[in-house]
Order: sequence, then structure tokens, then C-alpha cells
Amino acid sequence: MTTKPTRKRARRVLPIIKNDPWLEPYSDAITGRYEEAMRVEERLTSQSGSLADFANAHRYFGLHRQADGSWIFREWAPSATAIHLIGDFSGWQPAPAFALQRLDGGVWEGRFDADAMAHGQNYKMLVEWDGGSGERIPAYADRVVQDPDTHIFSAQIWAPAKPYRWRVKKFVPDTKPLLIYECHIGMAQNREGVGTFDEFRVNILPRIAADGYNAIQIMAIQEHPYYGSFGYHVSNFFAPSSRFGTPDDLRRLIDAAHQAGIAVIMDIVHSHAVKNENEGLGRLDGNPNLYFYPGDRREHSAWDSLCFDYGKDEVMHFLLSNCKYWQEEFRFDGFRFDGVTSMLYYSHGLGQAFGSYADYYDGGEDTNAITYLTLANKLIHQVNPHAITIAEEMSGMPGLALPVADGGMGFDYRMAMGIPDYWIKTLKEKKDEDWHPTSIFWELTNRRADEKTISYVESHDQALVGDKTVIFRLIDKEMYWHMMVGDDDMTVARGIALHKMIRLVTLATINGGYLNFMGNEWGHPEWIDFPREGNGWSYKYARRQWDLVDRDDLKYKYLNAFDNAMVELISSRYNFQALGIRKLWEKDDDQVLAFMRGDLVFVFNFNPFKSFEGYGILAPAGAYVTRLSTDNPAFGGYGNVDESVTHLTTPDPLYAPAGVEWLRLYLPARSAIVLRKRRSHAKR
Repeated sequence: MTTKPTRKRARRVLPIIKNDPWLEPYSDAITGRYEEAMRVEERLTSQSGSLADFANAHRYFGLHRQADGSWIFREWAPSATAIHLIGDFSGWQPAPAFALQRLDGGVWEGRFDADAMAHGQNYKMLVEWDGGSGERIPAYADRVVQDPDTHIFSAQIWAPAKPYRWRVKKFVPDTKPLLIYECHIGMAQNREGVGTFDEFRVNILPRIAADGYNAIQIMAIQEHPYYGSFGYHVSNFFAPSSRFGTPDDLRRLIDAAHQAGIAVIMDIVHSHAVKNENEGLGRLDGNPNLYFYPGDRREHSAWDSLCFDYGKDEVMHFLLSNCKYWQEEFRFDGFRFDGVTSMLYYSHGLGQAFGSYADYYDGGEDTNAITYLTLANKLIHQVNPHAITIAEEMSGMPGLALPVADGGMGFDYRMAMGIPDYWIKTLKEKKDEDWHPTSIFWELTNRRADEKTISYVESHDQALVGDKTVIFRLIDKEMYWHMMVGDDDMTVARGIALHKMIRLVTLATINGGYLNFMGNEWGHPEWIDFPREGNGWSYKYARRQWDLVDRDDLKYKYLNAFDNAMVELISSRYNFQALGIRKLWEKDDDQVLAFMRGDLVFVFNFNPFKSFEGYGILAPAGAYVTRLSTDNPAFGGYGNVDESVTHLTTPDPLYAPAGVEWLRLYLPARSAIVLRKRRSHAKR
């Protein structure tokens, strides 16, 4: 009897490869990553059934008050030989009543009577291991505070008698389009000092709502020992930074944002952790590799931080549960994942050009990290199908913002990090007369058709000391002397004109969303410099000077008014980001660019010297009315554009087969206009 040879089951060809034939040579690598993520998911969820049911470490570990009022505490610390809770309740001394018991799997547990500890008390773990001991903050601590005198951090029991009651029960973000206002709570206030959640809710949130943005992206939420790290050296992943207020203050802020129709995105840091051992996870149980890679991979050479070992199930449990925790406990609408490039590659992307597809599939990719990001996106959208996830990634790895089922990593958006780099390079290296519309349009629209991006002119990165914001590159020191209304300084006039045009063309070409860092919309002067030894621990530059834009005698109000009008116009077109972009005209000699989206025509004259009378562009036949002009006096312009005129196209037999006619316009130098095509030639 002969047996038929078994046929090897063919691999499914993933849509990412079907849709991009240039990826076919790397199909084994792409499919292998996808299959590895599915294998890990199956292993992790073999008992729970789903990622959402698996990612509950925050409910098991840490300190929790039970229904009968008693307390239970657990910590994963396999290398520990003994653990005591010490704190206000024990005189900060180890006591038998607060000793933990070792369970299976390296888990330690303690059960305590209702009156053993109380809300508001500070505590730590005293951990012993072979050859040493140390005080540690629990990995799952949900509140960490710093003593104002000693500056020492401790966990704090947060279990108020009355839990916060949410006013908005269910919130669905508006992502059509997504307009993000990036912000930092501590530096959002006008005074020199650290702002609070309450101050932001009362003073800043109404500004953002009035500006028309429908999302805020908050930095530095997770607790971090050094304020000047901008929140990127995280020590306590489950604790909102107490610098800004209590956990309930944060809930109150998010609730108020939802009431105003504003989504709240958290800047989450899972790419690395602070090296500190007393405050963070560095050597929680005496083992330096408990949460982090061993050997040379443990430390991030460029960031002076520690790199998570995404190949450990316990680390996956920790990080995935962290995502769910912030969604459940604080109702964040999504996450902007920081440092994704660093996660994807063993090299952290340092010194790599990424000039071809081969650079993404040369064996230098961290499959463990790719698996984590893939499962994190699946989890986040299981918890909330309306959640928003954004990858801060600069290498351009294909598939980052594709659905997992298509072979992608599942992010909804990726940051278009090349755009701010392009604008900075243009401002630094090119004369105004060398700004070419072909180059501008290419840079703003050069992206994968199947992945959505977040376009932006500048984020917080461009505002830090050592760099310059767009307005500061344009105007520099003249901002200190010539921003008064009525002052006709030409450097300031040029800067204001280009600031508006750069923002308008960037927003007008989005295919996903748009981001602005707080204050940059109205040209906030100077830079961001957090208090440090080098500046005498000053808060002078770690704030936003809102009084400048509120003053009627300064030109900042013009930029703010334009940004408001620009955002309102784009928001008025539902699903604007999904409308096709039809290039109508580009002529580098004239420095004129025109394109159409829906019924809106965007026309830019980047020429610094020439204004054009009756300039013709080819557009669909019809009547056009002006909806926005950067030259409007309300926006600091000169009023040379008559916005009351209805522009009628004129036919040309040469272009009749294409259905286009000449649209002739007056285009002042360094200006842009947005026209709306009427449905008929008849006037209203």
C-alpha cells in the first residue's frame, strides 16, 4: 500500500504584499512576522480567550482594596528572597504584619486588614535578594508622589471613599479629519512654574475648543523622576504624574474634554524606561534583567535608558495591561506610541539611511518588538473599537499603519516625520526664490496610499532648546521689537505671510490628520527649556505666554485668527482627509501651486517678489467664490484680494476635452487663497 505524499499548506498571501508588488521579495519576512505575532497571541490567550481578557495584570498586581474593605498586594519579583511593605503605616520599618508571602511563578502576596493602611498614606517595598536589598516602588503603583523636602519618590495609596463619577458615559472621537493639539500640562500655563490638570481644564481646554481642534495629545502623563525629560524617561508606568495633580484631576480633565467634543490621546512610552533603580524598574528584585534585555541590548546608548525585553511573556503582560489600564481607568481615546523606530530595529534605527525596501528586511529587525506593537494595537481596538493609535516612526517601514489582518502592525496613523524636516531644511538652506511648488507638493503628498499619516509643520521637537520653531526661523530676534500692530517691519511681514502659507498647504494636503504643538499656531516666541542646572532651574521658558496672543496690540492675534479660520474651513468638509487631491497647476518659474479637494481649490503663490494679475490655472468649469485668503487684514495681510468677487472660468478649445477651463485670479506675492466651486453659475 502506498501513501500519497502530504502537500504542504500554502501560506496566505497577505494584502500588504498583494497591494505592493515591490514587497514580494520580502514576503517571507513579512509573513513570518505576522505568523509569529499570531503564535504569540495564541499562546498568551490560551487560557483567557482574548487579548482584552489577558491584559488584566493591573487588576491582579499592585495594591487593591477589596469589597470587604481589606487590602491585597501582589508583585512579580522572582529574584527576591523577602519583601516587606514599609510606609506611613509601619513607621517606615519592616514589620512581620507587612511581610509578603512567596507564591508560585515568582509572585509575592500580602493580605492586610481594613485598618492596616489608609488612603493617602505613602509606602514602598523593602526588597531583599541574594547579596543585597533596597527600597523599591511597586511596578504597578497607580500613584507616585515626591516629597517636597527630600525629593524622594514614594508610592501613595489612592483609594478615595467616593470614586470619580464620569459625566460622559460614552465618547466617539471625530476623526474625519483628526485635528490634534499637542500639549504638555506642566508648561501650558502662563506663570513660571508647573501647571496642573485643573489649570489646564479651566484655562487651556476652552482655548483649544475655540480653536477648532477635535483632539488633544497629552505628553508626560506617566510618572517620570526628571521633569526636564519631557516625560520620556518613565519610572512608573501606571501612575499619572503627581506634579500635575491627582488621578481624579486627570479624570476630570478628560471628562471635560469629552464634554467639549475633544478626544484625548496619550503620549505613551513603551520604547524604553528610566535607568533609575529607586524610582523605576531598573533592578526591582535585584535582577537587572527582570523587565529588560540582558547584555549589550539592555541599555539604549543614545537615550541613556533601558530597553524592554518584549520576548518575555511577563513583560508583554505588563505593557499590554498598561495600555488597557489607561483606557479603562482614565478613558483615554488612544495613544501616540513614542520611539517606535527605536523599537523596530536592533540598532534603534541609529545611523541607518533606510533608502530602499531591503533596509527594512536585512535581519536587523526586532521581531519581539514588532510582535508587541502588533498585539498592542489589536488589544487597544478590542477594548475600544473607536480608539486612535499613532506611531511616531521615522524609518518608513511599510505596513506600520495597516490593519493586522492585512499583514500590518495595526496603527491607525503614522507620523509624517519627513514633513517638518523638509520645512526646516527649506527654511535653513533655500532662498525664498528657490522654493519650488513641485518639491513642496511632492513632499507633502509622497506617502503610501494604503496608510494614513498625521501631517504637521512642527511638534514639540522643533520647539526645544537647540532647535528653532518655524516662526523663530522666519523672524528671529525681530520678534522682540517689531510685533506691534502698525509696525511695518518687512522681516516680520515675510515671516507672518510664510507662516500662514506653510501651515495651510500642510493641512490642505493631509490624508489622515494634522497636528500642532500648543502655541505654535499663533507663533509663540522663543523655545522650550525646562528647569535645569544650566539655566538656574528657571521656568521662564517652560511655559506658554498666552498673554501675547490675547493682546490686541500685537500681531500674534493675526496668526491665531488665521489658524482658527483655516481649521474651521477644513472641518467644514466632512471626511476632508479622504477627498482625492487633484493637482491643477504647478509652475516652478512662477512659484505657483494649485490643487483641488472636493469643491475647494487651494492656490499658493510662493513668489517673494511677483504678484500676478489675471493668473490662469486650469480648473473644472464653473463659478468660484473665495472662502479664505491669507492676505486678509484680519490675518495680518494687506487686503489686496477682493474676496467679494465671483470668479467665472473661461473656455479654451484646447482643453475642452479635459473638461477644464481657465480660472484667472489675482495672486499677491507670498499669499494663498482658497476658493469654493459653486454648484451653478447663478449668484446667491
